[in-house]
Amino acid sequence: MATAVTLAHDEDPSYEEMLATLKKMHAAARKERVAKPLEARVAQLDKLEQTLLRNKDAICRAVSADFGHRSKHETLLAEVFITLSTLKYAREHLAEWMAPEERDVNFTFFPARAELVAQPLGVVGIISPWNYPLQLALAPLVGALAAGNRAIIKPSEFVPETAALLKRLVSDTFAHDEVAVVTGGPRVGQDFSRLPFDHLIFTGSTQVGKLVMKAAAENLTPVTLELGGKSPVIVGPGFPIEVAAERILHGKLLNAGQTCIAPDYVLLPKGKADAFVEACRAAIARMYPKLVGNDDYTSIISDRHIARLKAHLEDAEGKGGKLAELNPAKEDFDADTRKMAPVLVLHPKDDMTVMQEEIFGPVLPLRTYDSLDEAIDYVNDHPRPLALYVFDHDDANVRRIVDETVAGGVTVNETMIHIAQDSLPFGGVGPSGLGHYHGHEGFLAMSKMKPVVYQSRLNATGLMRPPYGGKIDFVLKMLIGK
Repeated sequence: MATAVTLAHDEDPSYEEMLATLKKMHAAARKERVAKPLEARVAQLDKLEQTLLRNKDAICRAVSADFGHRSKHETLLAEVFITLSTLKYAREHLAEWMAPEERDVNFTFFPARAELVAQPLGVVGIISPWNYPLQLALAPLVGALAAGNRAIIKPSEFVPETAALLKRLVSDTFAHDEVAVVTGGPRVGQDFSRLPFDHLIFTGSTQVGKLVMKAAAENLTPVTLELGGKSPVIVGPGFPIEVAAERILHGKLLNAGQTCIAPDYVLLPKGKADAFVEACRAAIARMYPKLVGNDDYTSIISDRHIARLKAHLEDAEGKGGKLAELNPAKEDFDADTRKMAPVLVLHPKDDMTVMQEEIFGPVLPLRTYDSLDEAIDYVNDHPRPLALYVFDHDDANVRRIVDETVAGGVTVNETMIHIAQDSLPFGGVGPSGLGHYHGHEGFLAMSKMKPVVYQSRLNATGLMRPPYGGKIDFVLKMLIGK
């Protein structure tokens, strides 16, 4: 069984080596002088698509090796499919996005005309995490290439098999001055953040995001931060508990909960907690009748994360929380498998670590509320989440929750599917992130929307030039009034 390891230091590129790669890309961009035409960008996306299709089985094997075990179907759905969907949507709409956008001209300057022209920023840096190591490296790359940029990717050191495969696939697909991958440990990540990119995209924890933003600020590099936090679920009083339990549990257990937008805690109407627990037991028995030997159920990425999750549970139990393990086959869990049975935490208190930190695993706290006001207030009293989930067939209640809370994205009566909508941007707010990408917003984030004004041969701006006198007084009276 492969385990996640940090690459040896002597294999890591130095800051100077990475800077040299960046400079080569900048030089290649300057040599082109004009932005890549539509045909060239489409050709790059076509090549990336073919690479993904040819290597999808190798991708599944590499990701599974890094996790100890990762469901092949989860990798195909959450990594390959979503990346291809993002790519196809960008390719379909690219001509429209690249076209100059006509803008209004102040009537004073008629008959001038104005437009916005999308230009590539240059070279985009992409720091991708371990939990979705392909999707979160290549979905930003799609946006960078669609906008006509070059890119350098730094994958997480905790997925060495996937990082090595990604490096080989990129090298086989793109010229060295178009897209590159650098691998290595924390020192490489720190140095990577200090490079003078034209834009930097980081996906990971809020704590590390602060460090990345601080490093990027030295070069005034604009950043897109896709972070995390605690994504709440509000279940309305009239929504069927069995349906809510199955959908919430499905979202929670995808990738064994190691998802930035996984449901992090559930707010249930008072009196519904016991019914929700029983509905979860029934749902997991249908979805995962066994866990240890089940290829559909993914392992935790490392022993350190297993220990972290167990510490959460010990802390919760020590502070009066009740734990309900969801283990339909009553299996024993061998430490070598790094699999963990899902656990519901009842009666959680705010001083428990499970209610203070992003869980990132198959642990789900359940709180109850007396009124919708109380549920909304609880969400608003905590840092703004990356995602919010609402289960309610009452349109007025749904509207209230959507209008009265702030979150990076919302899915109603399901979990996580908003991230798979290519027409919608994805991004957090405050502690859960900064900026957006995906679809058109990704294209815009990695473009300079340059304003251009074209003056007409015949125009009246001469009336505004010195020497000033009666003519300018007349013009100003027309423009400003008496």
